[in-house]
Amino acid sequence: MESTDQRYLIQQNKRVIEGQSAPVFAKVMRSKDGKFEGVSFIKNKEKATIMTVAEAEEAIAWAARKKGNAHEYDTKIICVGQ
Repeated sequence: MESTDQRYLIQQNKRVIEGQSAPVFAKVMRSKDGKFEGVSFIKNKEKATIMTVAEAEEAIAWAARKKGNAHEYDTKIICVGQ
């Protein structure tokens, strides 16, 4: 049986002139049957969704399309331990 490599988070930092802002992390919203519905960004890293790289890429693409201010943030996929 193959295990799914779920150990990644999405982190965003707002682009600001005077240094860096506090990071926010992605919380993925899913329907009851597990279908992807969207992403919200939260400050609490412990409550963020741990996902695979493919799921993280899907969430980033959704946020880029649906969030009007997505261009104001630097978004990256990080390992859980980072």
